[in-house]
Amino acid sequence: MSAIPYCDDVLDPSVDVLQLPDVSKILRVAVTRVHQMLRDGELVAVRRNGVIAVPSEFFTETGEVVRFLPGLLVVLRDGNFSDEEILRWLFTEDDSLPGTPVSVLHTDHAREIVRRAQAMGF
Repeated sequence: MSAIPYCDDVLDPSVDVLQLPDVSKILRVAVTRVHQMLRDGELVAVRRNGVIAVPSEFFTETGEVVRFLPGLLVVLRDGNFSDEEILRWLFTEDDSLPGTPVSVLHTDHAREIVRRAQAMGF
């Protein structure tokens, strides 16, 4: 079994993160499934204070991964963005959006975020 992938914590300290056991409770899956989701690139984790964690904004209130997130991560990685660059972009305020790209993923305008990511890759 390979190591659990994570990147440097480039997030603002105010960004709420969840430890992997908490992610498994939210998703109602075994923690080993969360590890596999990280290895498969469906989520991005950081190491904060020595603990691997995932931003809480990656999840809905109903206990699911935000609908377009896994595909968005694929698009950005295909555009040669590192996980650190992906997190910076997702959590940086954008004046042309009502908030950050990750917050817009929770709205009806999520496809606009994917479209922008596709445009950034070219």
